[in-house]
Amino acid sequence: MAAGDSLLSPSVTRTLLSQVAAGIQKKLPNDPRLAELTAREREVLVQIGTGKTNAEIAAELFITPLTAKTHVSRIIGKLGVRDRTSLVVLAYESGLIAPGQALGNA
Repeated sequence: MAAGDSLLSPSVTRTLLSQVAAGIQKKLPNDPRLAELTAREREVLVQIGTGKTNAEIAAELFITPLTAKTHVSRIIGKLGVRDRTSLVVLAYESGLIAPGQALGNA
């Protein structure tokens, strides 16, 4: 920066930001089963898919363990699955997580 001015022109900045946003959108799974989940519930589902407990999810996302448990319960209800194991399967099937991300390898 020179004298507080930006190094990029506003048009270049807009182009760059739109390309970054497009790249992020391409990386998000488009599985219709995930449509009802909030962004936070998706974050929690990723954590579940990588094998984390409610306490570990809470620490990772800076929430309380009770809040993590509530998110897990709501996700199970919204997705109509039986348990956490089913959530792990769904996270893999939907592309939300990929092989190799499990158990702290993320």
